[in-house]
Amino acid sequence: MLPKILVVDDDRYTRTLIEQMMRKTAEVHLAEDGAAARKLFAAVDFNLVLMDQRLPRDNGLELLREFRARRPKLVAILITGFADVRDAVAAVREGLFDYLTKPFEDLEALEAVIGKALELDRAYREIDSLRSRLAAEGAPDVVGQSPAMERLLDQIRQVAGLDTTVLLEGESGTGKDLIAKLIHTWSTRSSKPYLEVNCGGLPESLLESLLFGYEKGAFTGAGQANPGYFEKAHGGNLFLDEIADMSPKLQSSLLRVLQDHSFARIGSTQTRTTDFRLICATNRSLAGEVKAGGFREDLYYRINVVAVRLPPLREREGDIIRLAAHFLDHYNTKFGKECGPFTPAAVRALEACRWQGNVRELQHCIERVVALQPGGVIDAIHLNPTTDHRSEEGQPDSAAPAQALAYQDARAVFEREYLRRLLDGAGGNISEAARLSGIPRQNLYVRMKRWGFVTD
Repeated sequence: MLPKILVVDDDRYTRTLIEQMMRKTAEVHLAEDGAAARKLFAAVDFNLVLMDQRLPRDNGLELLREFRARRPKLVAILITGFADVRDAVAAVREGLFDYLTKPFEDLEALEAVIGKALELDRAYREIDSLRSRLAAEGAPDVVGQSPAMERLLDQIRQVAGLDTTVLLEGESGTGKDLIAKLIHTWSTRSSKPYLEVNCGGLPESLLESLLFGYEKGAFTGAGQANPGYFEKAHGGNLFLDEIADMSPKLQSSLLRVLQDHSFARIGSTQTRTTDFRLICATNRSLAGEVKAGGFREDLYYRINVVAVRLPPLREREGDIIRLAAHFLDHYNTKFGKECGPFTPAAVRALEACRWQGNVRELQHCIERVVALQPGGVIDAIHLNPTTDHRSEEGQPDSAAPAQALAYQDARAVFEREYLRRLLDGAGGNISEAARLSGIPRQNLYVRMKRWGFVTD
């Protein structure tokens, strides 16, 4: 289904231009005044509204506020003349996605901004739908609509119902713990216990007592008997994260439990039986660990029954903005804030970042931004601590992201770096920067405002 766009402008040329530009990729509705816009908005669930600031008998900005009061997550763009840029900037701070100045000088840039706005609306809707569906299933929030994530979820659906060991492999921060919980939720053991433990975060003796349990007096401090995870997970699923960090002694003990489904508590000779499905995860190559002698080969073959690879964020095309919107919603609720939405510059910055820490790094970035911002839109300048591309020598590394970006996004990366250096070279003086670049001052101001280089 094509997205629905409402264009409200008393200028027939502007309405026709946008309608012809987007007619193949969107369902465009046109209104020449506020009355027609209100009627259409009441009847249609629009994905995007483009509103002229000056309308007959109406103020476009006030009308957008009216619409956003009815739909807080409405994605909207204000169309304005150069004389009204200051008001448009204030509107963006209130939560407008962006503003466009007439006359439109760059139609490719106009189409790109509309495309980014529709992408943000799609992210909001997908997250709301996903949250409702997963809440009904009792499943964790696994956000992602990229082909890589669709393949992963299809694989998880196939293996979740099978009573077999699953090995999750992937870089740090890719969400192995969430996928393990999803496997439990979709498994036939979902009504039984789900337990998880990080093998790399505990000393050997503590991990052993946690898994096997112990009898009273088994060691100093064991004042009473305590069942372990092997026992507590009976009938359910046990998730061992970072299994590559397990000591050789515990690797041998785990292998025996998996082979015989039996064990004894520490300090006891009584054999107990257990029936759990093992899910394990690692951010290292277990095959490489086996070759290096750091992991038992027989245990590797025992747990490598069904191996599932989690894609890094750089392979999840389109998921960055979905995840960012999800985390923004989450931390707004947690901190009682009203930050957002993301500006086009912020969207470009998020998508251009490498995210070497994957989803976890992105999550922490959005958490930090929401925690530090009092409210209002999130611009690229707010994301600078994690989105500045640097090479090992400390210089801007614009070549690396550009190789993996679409033309529009690569051009955006270049423009941001060019404007940053231009402003630095002009000592922060926009008039001098305009003189050096040959760009009209007002046009340069608009571009610098979009990238967050000027704030007033």
